[in-house]
Parts: sequence; C-alpha cells; structure tokens
Amino acid sequence: MNTSGHAADDVRDDATGLRLTPFRGLRYVPERVGSLAAVTSPPYDVVVRPDGLLHLESADPHNIVRLILPQAITAGTRHRKAAVTLDRWLADGVLAPDPQPALYVYEQHGDGILQRGVIGALELSTPAEGIVLPHEDVMPHVVEDRAALMRTTAANLEPLLLTYVGDEEGGADAVIERTVRREPLLSTTTEDGFQHRLWSVTDPAELATIAGELTRHQALIADGHHRWATYLRLREEHAAPGPWNYGLVLLIDTARYPLRVRAIHRLLNRLPVADALTALGGSFRVRRIDQPLPAALEALAEATAEGNAFLLAGDGAFHLLDRPDPALLERTIRTDRPRAWRTLDATVLHSTLLEHVWHIPDAPEDIAYIHDTEAAVAQAERRGGTAVLMHPVQEEVVRDLARQGVTMPRKSTSFGPKPATGLVLRSLALD
Repeated sequence: MNTSGHAADDVRDDATGLRLTPFRGLRYVPERVGSLAAVTSPPYDVVVRPDGLLHLESADPHNIVRLILPQAITAGTRHRKAAVTLDRWLADGVLAPDPQPALYVYEQHGDGILQRGVIGALELSTPAEGIVLPHEDVMPHVVEDRAALMRTTAANLEPLLLTYVGDEEGGADAVIERTVRREPLLSTTTEDGFQHRLWSVTDPAELATIAGELTRHQALIADGHHRWATYLRLREEHAAPGPWNYGLVLLIDTARYPLRVRAIHRLLNRLPVADALTALGGSFRVRRIDQPLPAALEALAEATAEGNAFLLAGDGAFHLLDRPDPALLERTIRTDRPRAWRTLDATVLHSTLLEHVWHIPDAPEDIAYIHDTEAAVAQAERRGGTAVLMHPVQEEVVRDLARQGVTMPRKSTSFGPKPATGLVLRSLALD
C-alpha cells in the first residue's frame, strides 16, 4: 500500500492480487418495508447495546439488526433464530435476490464526505499471501460467534470495508463514474444524515475492466478483521471450491476517496476511576480536566502529539494520563516489534496499563470496545467503571505496519464512513 496517493507500492506485477467476482445480491423489497433507511443498521460491532439495539429493532420489524445481532438466551438459539428469520423474510418476499450476478457500486455522501466503491464477492487469501493485509489482532470469541452465525445462516450479512490505492488512470474508476450517472437501484438517507445510493454493474466489459485492475493490487482491511478471520475459518471447513472461498466486501480506492480514521475506546466495566488512578502510583502524569468532552479531547490530542496519552472518564470528570515512566514501558512492552508498534497508544494501553498496572483480564465481561465517545463516557458513568478514551492513530502508520506483516492490538482503529448494513446481502446458496 502507499500513503502518498500513488499506487507504486500497491501494484503487484504478477497479477495475483484481488479477485472480485459478481454475485446475486439479496436486497430488501421496498414495498414490503416501511423505508430502506428504517431497515438498515451500522455494522454489528458499532451498534451500542442495549440502547442502540432496541432503537434499531423498533425502527422496523424487518431491521437487519435482527439478523446480525439476534437476541436469545443462548448463542445457538440466537444463530438459529437469525437463520429462521432470514428464511421467513425470503419466503415472504421481504428480501429478494437480484435477477443476475452483479458487482455493486456503492456511494455514501454526508458530513463533508463523498465515498464511492465497489461491492463484490472477493476470493479469500491468507495474510501470508500478501493480497489482503490485516492490521489488527482479533478476539477468538468474536470470531467464533460470527462463524456460528454465518455458518447457520449460510449468508454474508454485511460487507467488510477494504481499501486499495488505485491506478492513476484506473479503469475501475471510469466504470464507477459512468455508473453513478445512471438511475440507482436504491437511494436512502439514514438518520445520521448520510445518503446511500447503490447501482448494479452487469455489463461483461465493465465487469472485466474492474476485475482486471483489481488483480494488480493488494488491499488493507479497514473494518472487518473478525469477519475476515471468520471467512477464512469457514473456508477451511468447506474444503471443496465453491461459495465459501469468497466473502462479501466493499473495496474503496483511497487515492480518490480517503477514509477517516477514528479511535475505538475501551470501557473497563469492573474498574472504578478512583481505583484506576490509585493503581498508577506515579507511573503516568495525571491532570484533572473539569471541562466538557470536546475540550478534554482537545487536551488529549495535544498530549498525544508529544507521546502516549489517554483520557479516563466515568466519575463525572476527565483525567488526562500522559508522560509514562520510560522504565515502566521498557519492562512491559516487547522489544521484538518495530518502534512504530512499540510506541502505539494501543500497545501501551494493553501491554502496560491493562496487563501490568490494572491487571484487567482481556475478557468481554471486563473490557468493552465502543466507537462512540459520548456513549463510552455515559456507559462508564452508569456502570461505575472507567472509559479509556483514545486518540486516533495516523493512517500511514497503520498501512506501514500492515505491509510489514505486523498487527496492531485489537480494535486499534475505526476507519469510516462504514458501509450501512442491509443494503445488499450475499446468500451462499445462490452462488
């Protein structure tokens, strides 16, 4: 990958890069739902539970959240419930397959961002092959849950977000630009103010143009590491060539449409702020900030410009941690990784603070990962825990580490805008 806007580092001379194929998309039938906006959802790991989940479920009885986050007492029951719901919606005509295989041009517009890319079924590859590059570690229990859901429903319910750096005169971009001048299959505006439009590309020449360019490139997983790991696990379970060798993705050319990179915050459910501060024992400088959240985040940004820094919340105030003890970092951070990895805020948080200072187990009941800053603070205050607010890592650092085959601590980054879930699904039974 290349962060300068040129494609040199991204081009693969052996033409063994990305292989994106058409598929028959499953889409909501507009006449059978209240509105397309009301049946969409953010990706499963962005939905804030339980508030966001209940909000989406009440938006429309057919909201996609009932498939990606089904609710039941046991995991097995949840996944079977999703499969039964999907089958019922297909039988009732709420969802219907498109008449022929297609790639889908997808556009998001809002908050000063215009983003366009192509949705398709991507041939799977391992990180060692250097075609699709992960940049974060994954949590085994999340992969297990996603695998069980995908296995039971036999469907890819939401596309991963992948990025590549396209050719300066790339044919794929020309196809996209021609396509968006046509009437879209669907157009809707979600409650966050983003407009979403979707087109199908079925012309053999245009499909060949897109595929031909992509075979010269590699991609970075921007969002969806757990689902990519799930794809690979399920491919191993289905050894014969077939639909399980592919996974649903959205590919964005970031030379033309740069993504935003935001932080993912940690919520320490069982650690009160007072206990977190006491345990530091002078290993970090601590400053109390009695100002609103925006001002506290500005202070965090200024501190991270000089080194590792974190913002703790949950007791009605904000506490800025910075200037960690160098001797503590030397003792707690592994030295067999590049300096860019050793100095990441996420590395210092997990290796130094969580493991050695606070002794927080890396388990879902102890640590929750929350994208929305205000939600992280509110939940910490409600639960009596500690929100650790993070500053975003620079995109060039992410790409550089990924090229080196070095993964960052899990949930280190949040690229966006993320594709809305529910606009197009992939049923493996149709491939």
